[in-house]
Amino acid sequence: MVHPAFLYLPGDRLSVPELSAARIDGYLVDLGEGYIPADLVESPSARAASIAGLIPVDTAASGPSAAWIHGAGDSPPARHHVRRAVGHRIRPALPPRVILHDTALPGAHVVLIGGIPVMTPERTMVDLALGLHRDESLRRWMLLLAHAEPSLVPAAAIALDAMIRVPGKRAGRGALERILVRTR
Repeated sequence: MVHPAFLYLPGDRLSVPELSAARIDGYLVDLGEGYIPADLVESPSARAASIAGLIPVDTAASGPSAAWIHGAGDSPPARHHVRRAVGHRIRPALPPRVILHDTALPGAHVVLIGGIPVMTPERTMVDLALGLHRDESLRRWMLLLAHAEPSLVPAAAIALDAMIRVPGKRAGRGALERILVRTR
């Protein structure tokens, strides 16, 4: 887990102009909603901690946000995705850049990273594949996550095959097959 002393959020210890000056001088680099020292290794823990303020209570980072936390790509998604991580309905106050997917995420599919609940890597790949029929932009996150963790693709295909009557299963399975062929 990244130590809080190494994560600089705007307005916390330093103002936006001070953080910008430190970035221009090469002392800090952008990470999610904050900054980290330029010589600090960018880890899933640091990525998660940098967006912790956007993840409401009783939710978990999901979709492209979880993929980014798990190492997909260099930049976070423009809009962050969260899923309900509790069995009961919630009505969180959401920042404009956060999309809530109001389906319960089982506890077995949640890990704690950087102090926030995050969808597991395998479940993230499955969800990205299942959402592909509604949002083609998810394909980019699937490819980035597959590049970061190639073993997720066959594991996600097996998990998808075990699901019964799930919308988007056929399109998602096809996308996973194409990624498998591409990586062989």
